[in-house]
Amino acid sequence: MDERDKNDTAPEGQQSPGPDLRYKDAKEAAKGGVLGLFIGLAVIIPGVSGSAVAIIMKLYEKLLFAIGNIFRQFGKCALFLLPVAIGAAIGFVLGFFAVQALLEVAMFAVVALFAGLMTGALPAIKDEVAREKHTPLRTALFVAGLLVPIAVSLVAIFCGSERSIDDPEIYEYFLYVLIGFAVALTQLVPGLSATALLMTTGHYVPLVDSVHLGYWSENPAVFAVYACLIAGFVAGLLCFAKVMSLLLEKYRAATFHAVAGLAAGSVITMFFNPEMYGEYLSWAEGERFSLDLAIGALLFAAGVVAAYMFVRFERRHKLPQQKE
Repeated sequence: MDERDKNDTAPEGQQSPGPDLRYKDAKEAAKGGVLGLFIGLAVIIPGVSGSAVAIIMKLYEKLLFAIGNIFRQFGKCALFLLPVAIGAAIGFVLGFFAVQALLEVAMFAVVALFAGLMTGALPAIKDEVAREKHTPLRTALFVAGLLVPIAVSLVAIFCGSERSIDDPEIYEYFLYVLIGFAVALTQLVPGLSATALLMTTGHYVPLVDSVHLGYWSENPAVFAVYACLIAGFVAGLLCFAKVMSLLLEKYRAATFHAVAGLAAGSVITMFFNPEMYGEYLSWAEGERFSLDLAIGALLFAAGVVAAYMFVRFERRHKLPQQKE
């Protein structure tokens, strides 16, 4: 019986206490912080998936449980989520100011690095279904998962248009709650991108451009927009964490087949989204094509190697625990 089975076992008639959320040492707590870092970066960089990183670090199901049960088991869930929340805040600030600035200078190179990291991490997601039977239904779920992020990116590129968030109508505030709710899903399902979703609805650029003092002083109503997005986001996290936990409990193999497809599709969309499409158009005009492609290829390869080495390390670390 592995650790998860032991932690999930409860006397008949009593609810399982869930997985052990305690960090054994500072190293494990740091892993939670790194997970949060990628969750924060995912808001800025299309295709980056914090939940995929959670799977690599074997924290995914713990993350879902902690979010879904934060009110019922507040103490242990909050302690688990604290490093994740700190990392997410750092990742968001770092992504918004530092990475965003790098994207303006060398977008393809930066995206290629993170795409390499996501690609090198895919074997960790594949490990979750490696011993499962690949039935026609599960294969179809994988293919569907692969196509969903690609479809979202296509819509964002060819059908998306920017929408103003200045002085919104009353009904639009309800729309912002729904958008926040949907963004929460992208944070819990590997392969779904918050950035791509916001680009599809036309709200990504307006929201990014709104974050500065000048805009706030001229359009104070934007804080109501932020409040609606946050309210929807929190509600979505609580709802989707429960749903994903239930799916993994009842249909684990099928769910991870879909997740594997979503994760693979997200790597494709990192190179195929509205921002990258604009970059390719600049290449057509002869701007930095060869240099960007060469640097991007090197960084992509470096990302693949670094992530895969980490996956192999996690595999070796897991084996002794399974033998205990």
